Order: sequence, then structure tokens, then C-alpha cells
Amino acid sequence: MRVLVTGGTGFIGSHLVENLLKENHEVYCIVRNPTRLRFLEGLNINIIKADLSDKESLKKIEWTFDYVFNLSGITKASHPEEFFQSNYIGTKNFVEIVVERNSFLKRFVHISSLAAVGPCVNSNPVTEETKPSPVSEYGKSKLMGEQAVLFFRDKIPVTIIRPPAVYGPKDRDFLTFFKMIKAGIVLYLTEGKYSMIYVDDLIRGIITASRDDKAVGEIFFIADSQPYNTHEIVEAISEAIGKRPVKIKIPQSIGTFFIKVFQKFDKKSIINSDKLKELAQPCWVCSTEKAERLLGFKTKTKLKEGMQWTAKWYLQNHWI
Repeated sequence: MRVLVTGGTGFIGSHLVENLLKENHEVYCIVRNPTRLRFLEGLNINIIKADLSDKESLKKIEWTFDYVFNLSGITKASHPEEFFQSNYIGTKNFVEIVVERNSFLKRFVHISSLAAVGPCVNSNPVTEETKPSPVSEYGKSKLMGEQAVLFFRDKIPVTIIRPPAVYGPKDRDFLTFFKMIKAGIVLYLTEGKYSMIYVDDLIRGIITASRDDKAVGEIFFIADSQPYNTHEIVEAISEAIGKRPVKIKIPQSIGTFFIKVFQKFDKKSIINSDKLKELAQPCWVCSTEKAERLLGFKTKTKLKEGMQWTAKWYLQNHWI
């Protein structure tokens, strides 16, 4: 099968590419800068230089793919407009070209986010039927990207996946918390409850959904069926690296102050004012019932095991 992946240089995308190669697919990756392949070095893939924000560059591609996986986008930005341009405009450009040029497509899989729907209300897990109410600019841009894809659901077979917090080897977002815990201190805003998923489980869920006809035109939350609270997440990371940190709960006003100072030094860190809008919410839990019922999908990796594997990779690659 000829398979096209966008966002292949990223954390989740590179894991997907590796798995597709193991299944002997002919894998193509769209990248903006071929000199920055990050996690794709040495892999037997075909590089296509193009930019989703530039429709003309997309028109030059030979559109004869069986499957398209769209993971392109950004999770952090120094300005809200960057989210809009990447997660909405880029997605809109891309799906329009696919519809126009790629006949006989078996599936277009778009990776969105739980942030596109927003947090729980009254601690009730959100479902695929929940009316979206994103609280961050990132979430709003991901919802717009979903809408751009769903606009063409009657013309091409589309499937949308909404992961919650994803962790695993190569991830730089949870790396921040690993470093904090290793330093001996954890600052948090609320005793939250979260849906999580280990990256290998997410990749298995994405591939499962791409092959099942029942997933055509549908949206799925792919997550561990068991949510975890702040204490359990900190404990799992602490055990994985053998460090017991001091946990300090801080008021949102103080958190806002420190984040503004931090952003002056690192404008695109996961610790930013937009992320603060999400971190201040006490419940980010999604229902996995639909994926289990329609796709028969369940995760295999529990939090402690996944964090141990993640910590081992960080240590081996000298990230912590």
C-alpha cells in the first residue's frame, strides 16, 4: 500500500511511520525542511518536500495514495494566530487537495485532540456526542481542523481520532514533568483527573480505525479506559525515575505570573499561557465506549508500565 503521512517528523507521527514500515507499506512523508528529519533518520521512507500552508507545493505531489494520515499541526505557539494557520488553514488546504487529486482513496485519517472538545462538565466523561467547547486557542484550532475534514465526509472516507494526553519515548511535553520531578519539586494548579494513552496504544488504535469500515465518517476517542489523577501520574513518574518530589499546589494567579516570566525565555514551551487554560481545568476525561464497541479497541499499557518505558528511553538518550 502507498501511504502518506504528514507530521511524520513529530513524536506521534514518527511512531506511526515506524509501525507502517514494519507492515511493509510504501511510506511517504511530507516535510517542510528535509534537512530536519529528527526521528526519521535512517528509515526507508520517501520524503516529499512541501508545506501544508502552501497549496501550490501540494499540487506538485503525485496523488496516488491508498491511505493518508494527517498528523501535521502544532501544540504550542507564541501567538494564537500560529495555531489557526497550522491546525486549521494547513488542514483545510491539505484535505481540499486530497479531495481534488487523490481518487480511490481508501481512508483519510485525521488526528485531532481531546482539547477540541474541552474538559468534562460535572466530572462526566465527554463522548463523541458532547457539544465541543474548547477552552484554549489550541483546542479551538483543532476543532476547526476537524470541521474542515468533516466538510468532505461525503466525498472521501474520513476518520477522526481524538487522543487525550499522549506520552512515551520521544515526547517532549511530559519530559518537562520528568525534569521537574527529577529536580525534586512538582508545581500544580489543581488535583485533576485525566484520560491518558501510551503512544504505542495510540498508534495501534489509529491503524485499527483506518482499516475498519465502521470507522468511516466517524470520530473516536482513543484512550486508556482508566483515567488517572494528578497524584497517580506524579507517583508513576516518581517510581520510574526513583525520585520522590515535593508537591506544591499553587494558585492560578501565581501560576500565570511564573508562566509569563518563563515564556520570555522559551516562547514555545508546553508551559505557556494557552496551556494554563487547560491545566486549570479539573477534569479531562473522555469515554472510550464507542471505540470499544465499534472497533473492539482497548489499550494494553497501564500508566506505571508506560512511564517506566518512557523514563528508560529518556535516560538512554540522555534527555534526563
